[in-house]
Amino acid sequence: MSKKEKILLKASIAFALLFAVTPAVNAMHIMEGYLPPSYCVTWGVICIPFLAAGFISLKKRLEENRKSITLIAMAGAFIFVISSLKIPSVTGSCSHMTGTGLGAILFGPSAVSILGIIVLLFQAVLLAHGGLTTLGANTFSMAVAGPLLSFGIYKICSRLKVNRKVSVFLAACLGDIFTYCVTSIQLALAYPSESGGVAASAVKFLGVFAPTQLPLAVIEGILTVVIVIGLESYARPELKAIGFLKEAK
Repeated sequence: MSKKEKILLKASIAFALLFAVTPAVNAMHIMEGYLPPSYCVTWGVICIPFLAAGFISLKKRLEENRKSITLIAMAGAFIFVISSLKIPSVTGSCSHMTGTGLGAILFGPSAVSILGIIVLLFQAVLLAHGGLTTLGANTFSMAVAGPLLSFGIYKICSRLKVNRKVSVFLAACLGDIFTYCVTSIQLALAYPSESGGVAASAVKFLGVFAPTQLPLAVIEGILTVVIVIGLESYARPELKAIGFLKEAK
């Protein structure tokens, strides 16, 4: 491991130790026992092909370049840290950032599905954040849907020659918001409104999340840009090795 890689790994560990130790968390992963069993099973099955693709993607990347494990670990630590921090909402609920945009930008959405489910599993077991029965639903919203949109936005912005920092911000910010849109739909499907059905229920859930989640998405976008700038300064060879800087103009 090179000197820069050691510095990067130590910095990510220090960041995690500083911010990831939280009290009992009840943030907006779907909590244990909240979804009917059939929905839990369905969302879990839907996630299987994405997880299989993620495993293949990570395995191939590590076979091509073992040194990329440092950046992969950093991306996973980032997801764990900022998705563990609950922010009280004016609606009486609470929200959190997702952190998956960074991994999607660096490694693609498939790899993030594996990082995301590992993080969600640890949070469910160690922090009572989310749950084991709702692991499939939480994985789909935070580790599949959000990263897919983040990756797509980043690629579109790159093709349109948008400034890379602006591209990173938009990808992370909108990926965060989309995660909560998907979560709202998941909850609405399980608990449709008696008067307006799934659509009306989804709007109500979005209304609960929006006051806190919109500013959090902006903050996540800014944090992701700051981290990318730091990586460009201290891990430029590693970014070139994974192909990230090939798109820089």
